[in-house]
Amino acid sequence: MEVILLENIDRLGSRGQLVKVADGYGRNYLLPKKLALAATPQNKKWVEQQRVRFLKLEAKEKSDAAELATLLAGASVTLIRKTGDKGNLFGSVTSGDIAEKLLAQSYHIDKRKISLGSPIKVLGEYSIPVKLHREVTATVKVIVEPDEESKAKIQAAAEAHAKADAEAAAAPKEAPPAAEGAPESSEAAPAGEEKSS
Repeated sequence: MEVILLENIDRLGSRGQLVKVADGYGRNYLLPKKLALAATPQNKKWVEQQRVRFLKLEAKEKSDAAELATLLAGASVTLIRKTGDKGNLFGSVTSGDIAEKLLAQSYHIDKRKISLGSPIKVLGEYSIPVKLHREVTATVKVIVEPDEESKAKIQAAAEAHAKADAEAAAAPKEAPPAAEGAPESSEAAPAGEEKSS
């Protein structure tokens, strides 16, 4: 089935483009959601007439995305999470969590535009790309920190580890005493063979 796209769709095409799609995808998704029109001669003529409007709309969207990218360049998001002793999160930080924090800072970003390869599961600082437009990508700084209870656990674990290391370094290293009555030859017979006497 051939359709004419009314919106930019990732991995399919851009607004005003004639594309061939599976019948079910076209009839059940693109057409009912008004993302495309059936490729009839009448609709093709209408799209040609609208091409200039589509180009202006595309240019406006791109300039708005570029403007938002400059604003996002200075933005950072701090997320507080519960963690284990080693700094691993209980749960994870997802693109939805980041979008929620950006919304709190008055940045309206759809969570699907945040390119998080896999959820964040370790404390730290991350630079996360946000695809605002096909040609415009911004980067948001995301900081994942432990909550107060987890911070205390991590600090206690670090102190215990440092104390154990200090004790191990302070202990004299002595060679283990040789056991009395042990045979002088420590050669063992290979598996499957018996020693001959």
